[in-house]
Amino acid sequence: MKSEDVAHYLQDHPEFFEQYSDLLNLVTLSDPHSGRAISITEKQMLKLRDKVRALEAKLAELITFGEENDVISGKVHGLAVALVVAGDHAGVSRALYSHLGGAFAVPHVTLRLWGASRGDGLEFEPVTDAVKAFASGLQQPYCGAVAGQESLAWFGDSAAHLRSMTQVALREPGGTCFGLLVMASEEAHRFYPELGTLYLERIGDMAAAALLRVAD
Repeated sequence: MKSEDVAHYLQDHPEFFEQYSDLLNLVTLSDPHSGRAISITEKQMLKLRDKVRALEAKLAELITFGEENDVISGKVHGLAVALVVAGDHAGVSRALYSHLGGAFAVPHVTLRLWGASRGDGLEFEPVTDAVKAFASGLQQPYCGAVAGQESLAWFGDSAAHLRSMTQVALREPGGTCFGLLVMASEEAHRFYPELGTLYLERIGDMAAAALLRVAD
């Protein structure tokens, strides 16, 4: 008789262990941790304990993620309030720079606007058609290395030290792109390709709405 036949028989006849319950204590297996001989019952208990430990670890991980999301949500809320309170373009820009650089601890933040937006600050400096096309084509915020990104030059002397960035397109309600919000860091893994972009998208939506509200 093959071992597969025994396995199938036991699956088809679960009452076997009720009729021969003593076998559960008589048959011994090797403990994977200590190497000592243990009964099938003990083996099952050990498996259950391992599953409980794995579930506890997963629960702890989920709790940590939840706490981190609560912190980020609080920061996004603070930025939203500041953008609502801002009464002009200068106020909106200050809110973006102060909150992204402060609460979010992003060391380098810059902004470029085009289209109907007009003004005197750095935000209104001309950008190339390539940048406009890149921003318009973003389906979600870009997160990754700075190499090859034209917006890197917007950071001036700091550009040589930057390693990662995120670029968030700013759009009108109809979808037309009118600007680009760029955040960068000296840390190569601060903005990595697999980074979740939900909060970045929300920040982009809030920034766009606030900038359109105060547009001249």
